[in-house]
Amino acid sequence: MANAASMREEAETIAVKALGFVAADPELLPRFLAITGIEANSIRKAAAEPGFLAGVLQFVLAHEPTLLRFAEETGTPPAAVGKALRALPLGNDDHERST
Repeated sequence: MANAASMREEAETIAVKALGFVAADPELLPRFLAITGIEANSIRKAAAEPGFLAGVLQFVLAHEPTLLRFAEETGTPPAAVGKALRALPLGNDDHERST
């Protein structure tokens, strides 16, 4: 069984792929920015915040066609996206913020 650190690392890798996928799409990126309230020039700073990567995965998971296109383009099984979300801080109600 994989340990928590390796599961989180794998989850972060999927989330970073998802961020690249969203950032490269001229329709998804403006929608993501509008929903999150993040300005395009602040993405790098926001990416360091707890919960940001979970938010990227939540955005992808919220729209099935987007999820399926992400899965196809990156070779990531759709179920792995939900699993990755749960492994990230603030990805569900069971995670607590680290201080």
